[in-house]
Amino acid sequence: MNIPISKNPRVVIVGGGFGGIALSKKLRNKDVQVVLIDKHNYHTFQPLLYQVATGGLEAGSIAYPIRKVIQEYNDFYFRLTSVKEIDTKYQKIITEIGELHYDYLVIAMGSKTNYFGNKEIERNSMSMKTIPQSLNIRSLILENFEQAVLTKDQADRNTLINFVLVGAGPTGVELAGALAEMKKAILQKDYPDLDIDKMQINLIQSGDRILNTMSEKSSKAAEKFLVDLGVKIWKNVRVTNYDGRTITTNTDLTFDSATVIWTAGVQGAKIVGLDAKSFIEKADRIRVNRFNQVVGYENIFAIGDICSMETEKYPQGHPMMAQPAIQQGKLLGENLINLMHKKDMTAFEYNDKGSMATIGRNLAVVDLPHYHFSGIFAWFVWMFVHLFSLIGFKNKAVVFLNWVYNYIRFDREGRLIIRPFKKKSFTTFTSDEI
Repeated sequence: MNIPISKNPRVVIVGGGFGGIALSKKLRNKDVQVVLIDKHNYHTFQPLLYQVATGGLEAGSIAYPIRKVIQEYNDFYFRLTSVKEIDTKYQKIITEIGELHYDYLVIAMGSKTNYFGNKEIERNSMSMKTIPQSLNIRSLILENFEQAVLTKDQADRNTLINFVLVGAGPTGVELAGALAEMKKAILQKDYPDLDIDKMQINLIQSGDRILNTMSEKSSKAAEKFLVDLGVKIWKNVRVTNYDGRTITTNTDLTFDSATVIWTAGVQGAKIVGLDAKSFIEKADRIRVNRFNQVVGYENIFAIGDICSMETEKYPQGHPMMAQPAIQQGKLLGENLINLMHKKDMTAFEYNDKGSMATIGRNLAVVDLPHYHFSGIFAWFVWMFVHLFSLIGFKNKAVVFLNWVYNYIRFDREGRLIIRPFKKKSFTTFTSDEI
C-alpha cells in the first residue's frame, strides 16, 4: 500500500464513519502512525440521506473528503479500498489493493441494511445507507412519475405513484414526512396532468407503535403529524415478500408499488477473519468488552454500529446511532495512547444525550433524558443539532441556505435525475400505451 515504515506503532482504522473520524481526530499528531481505510473517499452524514433522496439537498452537502479531514495530521495516511479479510495470526489486513501490517486494528465499518434473510425483498426493494443509494431512490421516484405520465393504464399508474416504506424508525418516519411534503407542495405543480391525490405514502411497522426506540409521547406526536400530512400508517403488520410490484404481508393486506424502501433494520457489516465466538449470530455485531476490545483479542478493537458492548443498561448493545460511535471513538483514542504507555484504560460509559426525528415543516419530536417535546421548537432544535454536527463550514452553510430557501419557497430544487436508475422488475408498459 506504499505506507512508509515508522518508528511509531501503527494503528489501522477500517471505516471513515462517525466512529472512525472521531477516533482519527483523537489520534491527531500523537506518537502513532495511523492508516485510515474506507471504500469511499468521503465521510457521509447519514442522518440527512433522506433529504438527498427526496431532493431537498444535493449529495455534496452531506459528504466531506476524508483526505481533507486528515491533511494536517502527521504520520497519517488514507487508502481507498475495501478490507476482504483480517489475518489475526500475522497481524495484517488483506484488502483489494494489498496487505498491511498493524500493531493495533480498529474496526469501524458501521452497519448495513438487514433484510432478515429474504433475498427477494433484498433484490427488489431499495435501501438507504449510502449516498449512491439515496441518489438511486431519488432517480427512481422521479422516473416513476415520468413513466406514470406516459401510461394510460390506471392500475399501472397508481402502482408507479404508490410508495411503501417498511420500518417506522427515524429513517422511515422522516422519509415518509418528506414524501408527504413533496406531494403537498411540489409534485402537483410538476405533474399537473397527474391526479396527485391518488399518490399514496404507506408506512408499515411490525410493532404496535412508530419510533419505538423513542418515548411513547414522541411516538404518538409523530404519528399524529404523519397522519395529518396524509401518510397511511399500518402497525402490527409484517412484510413477508415483495416481487417488484406486489407486497405481501402476514395479514390480508397487500400493496402494489413500484417504489418500496426498506428501513426495517440494520446489522453489522461483517468482516472475515475473526473467531466465530467474537460475533453475535444474526446481528453480525462484534462482541467487545468495556474498552471496545474485541473478545479474544488484545490489539483488535471495534467501535460504533458494528460492535456490541453488553452492559446491564444495554444488554443487547448500544443503539446503532451516531452518538455511541462518536463517544466510543473519542474514548478509544485516549485508551490507545494509554495502552501504548502501559497505563490503565478507561471503561466506556455511554452518555445518552437523547434522540430526535423530524416529520416535516415545523414538525419534529425530541427526547431528552428528562424532557420530551414536539412541534416547531423541536424542529428548530433538530435543525440546530444537525447543522452543528456536519463536518466543514461549507457544508454547514450550504445546508443552512438550502433549508432557508426550501422553507421560504416551499420547494426542493434538487429533484434532478442526475444518474438514471431503472428497476428491471417493473416493466409493464408497451409502445402502444406510451
